[in-house]
Amino acid sequence: MKVIITGASRGIGKAIALKLQDTHSLVLHASRDENLETLWNELKNNKNHEKLCADFSNAEELKNFCRAVKKNYSKDLYCVINNAGITIDKALIYQPEDEIDRMLQLNLKAPIMISKAAFKVFHSKKKGIIINISSVIGELGNAFQSVYAATKAGLTGFTKSLAREAGELSETNNLRIISVSLGYIETGMTKKIPESFKAKYKSHIPLKRLGQASEVAGVIAFLLSDEASYINGSDIKINGGII
Repeated sequence: MKVIITGASRGIGKAIALKLQDTHSLVLHASRDENLETLWNELKNNKNHEKLCADFSNAEELKNFCRAVKKNYSKDLYCVINNAGITIDKALIYQPEDEIDRMLQLNLKAPIMISKAAFKVFHSKKKGIIINISSVIGELGNAFQSVYAATKAGLTGFTKSLAREAGELSETNNLRIISVSLGYIETGMTKKIPESFKAKYKSHIPLKRLGQASEVAGVIAFLLSDEASYINGSDIKINGGII
């Protein structure tokens, strides 16, 4: 059964791909094919997997990606993991409209449209999983990330509502929609954060450390398993107990 992972070229998406590579057939997304080269070479048997690239900031490419989801994977699609997204940290009063539009497009509209395409596939089969990667910032807020926070809060609300829709549209189904809200996770992006800022973040985390991408991937693997079959419409928090 196929699992689509958007934003699979690095960080969280890459960790998820490496975790699932032996148990699922993966459809790996990045904005450009060359971005997947490193991951592709690390896969043990990439003959079981494929690539589906698109720049989600381009409306036409996003439409084509969604068409491909419905056309190419209607028989064997098992899960879509909406992981791709960006943050452009800046005080709102200095944030250009094009940056606001870019975050809204990539972090919120793209997952909504991809979920719509996948939902059509899953609704006909009465089975499937959509996992939206959200953020603790969507719940707690953070200075200089107002727009990013809005997109992630929106994604969590979207997840809960779509789960309810699935139940209303069919009396019997095994269609689950889940969001996973991440705290501060060690990735290439967080490595660029000055140590003084990291120390500040850690002071608010009871575990006193940043999370690892592999820890996120482990939770995702569980959510795809039969053991998680009653988890639906939930926001799973992976944040070290951040307060």
